[in-house]
Amino acid sequence: MSTLPDPAERGVLEIDPSVLRKIVEYAADTASATRHRARRVAGLDVGESGPTARVTRRPGPARGTVGAAVGAATGDAGEVDVRLRLTLAHPGSVRAAVADVRERIDADLRRTTGHRLRGLTVEVEALRPEDAGPRPDTPRVQ
Repeated sequence: MSTLPDPAERGVLEIDPSVLRKIVEYAADTASATRHRARRVAGLDVGESGPTARVTRRPGPARGTVGAAVGAATGDAGEVDVRLRLTLAHPGSVRAAVADVRERIDADLRRTTGHRLRGLTVEVEALRPEDAGPRPDTPRVQ
């Protein structure tokens, strides 16, 4: 039976920023205060869309790797800065909603990738009344 080499010697795990973006958008979409907004192209209704994000990865002590000697003890794979555009339910506390979204994003990033949320910039592009229609049964990102 062969034994595996030390994790620091096995290689590097790189997570593409598009994967991080999808994790962020899913976490924001599942928050109770976020809503979908109508999408229009040339004045025609083409459905709805949820939160959209732009993610910038900041290499941490482990330089974007899992199992590297420097970050092995903490599992730290680096930090990310996020710019997030979303629609929130109205009436409701914007501060509380954004705090909930921040917690969800940070928890999901840490749990699934080891990345930490360094900074979050939120642009609330609309407030949608609670009675504007039901939320979709399934989140848009699966």
